[in-house]
Amino acid sequence: MTRAVLRQLALTDFRSYEGASLPLDGRPVFLVGPNGAGKTNLLEAVSLLSQGRGLRYAALAEVGRRLPGETQGRAWAISALVESAEGEARLGTGIETPGAARRVVRIEGAPTPPGRLAEHLRQVWLTPAQDRLFLEGAGDRRRFLDRLVFAAEPRHANHVSAYEKAMRERMRLLTAEEPADPAWLGALEARLAEAGTLMADARARTLAALQAEIDGRGERPFPQARLTLTGEWEQMADAGAAFDEIEAKLASALAAARPRDAAAGRALTGPHRGDLAVVHVEKDRPAAECSTGEQKALILNLVLAQAARLSRAESAPNPILLLDEVAAHLDRRRRAALFDEITALGLQAFLTGTDEQLFEDLAGRAQGVRVDASGLTALDD
Repeated sequence: MTRAVLRQLALTDFRSYEGASLPLDGRPVFLVGPNGAGKTNLLEAVSLLSQGRGLRYAALAEVGRRLPGETQGRAWAISALVESAEGEARLGTGIETPGAARRVVRIEGAPTPPGRLAEHLRQVWLTPAQDRLFLEGAGDRRRFLDRLVFAAEPRHANHVSAYEKAMRERMRLLTAEEPADPAWLGALEARLAEAGTLMADARARTLAALQAEIDGRGERPFPQARLTLTGEWEQMADAGAAFDEIEAKLASALAAARPRDAAAGRALTGPHRGDLAVVHVEKDRPAAECSTGEQKALILNLVLAQAARLSRAESAPNPILLLDEVAAHLDRRRRAALFDEITALGLQAFLTGTDEQLFEDLAGRAQGVRVDASGLTALDD
């Protein structure tokens, strides 16, 4: 296992921080302070040390510090020192001019593609926005699942991006006033079919691994879950269909759907329509019909299962867990079990809460930091 931990996090003009530096000792970290103090901003900064838009899925312009009266966020920067068996690496990201459309990523000061960040850090997160995961639309569950896939297979992000770009270009042609060029449509659908099959295959592979992890972990305070993918293409992948077979069938389905998609103004077939279904095993009940606490515990079980399997990976960095306001929604038994699991797996986790007492079961095993208007203050162990 390649154990990777953050040793320092520094922010400049990021969200509420004009400047902040947080030294880290490699243990789990709990951040306590009043609402609005900037605890989640620190987690978001860590999440942006990966490909994508971070745990808030925010636009680049949103995260720059903005004082009252300022209409545009400032240029911002995040830097981190990561330590692993291979030594230390300095990672950085941000925008160099206000309103920039792309962020810059640097490793050891050299510009690099965002995907290279995964060679040094992998993150898995859970936020209050995901509390209604089983009650909201399928898109939220797809994004949640894709985030778990990204942590194990970073190339999945590129496949999703390629798929979405080709889908937009195809819809632009289908809804244009002039008839679309069939050859160009066919080329776009071929790209869609290839990227879509890669997406479906990765989702099915990840879900199977998660199910095996959950099934093999024995009695725990978190409810057992039964996981399934409802999308046609993911189900084909899960059933063992050959890549070429799925790709050809998807390309054919897209070509046949041109009139219907043009009339609807959106693509009605493909892996962008799939969904994640979760059942509480003991109650044999869909997650959406469970209590709020049970739903939270089911989601957390998926996150912990992915973190556990990634922590055993030989060729990838140890995952970092970002758990925003999770402790407050768990009873004392599940909270203690969560802390025990984090420390047993040797994970560096960042947890937030308003009350220091929530983390009393982590005493001596974690680094505490108070976050308030005066800044960041280390708490005594």
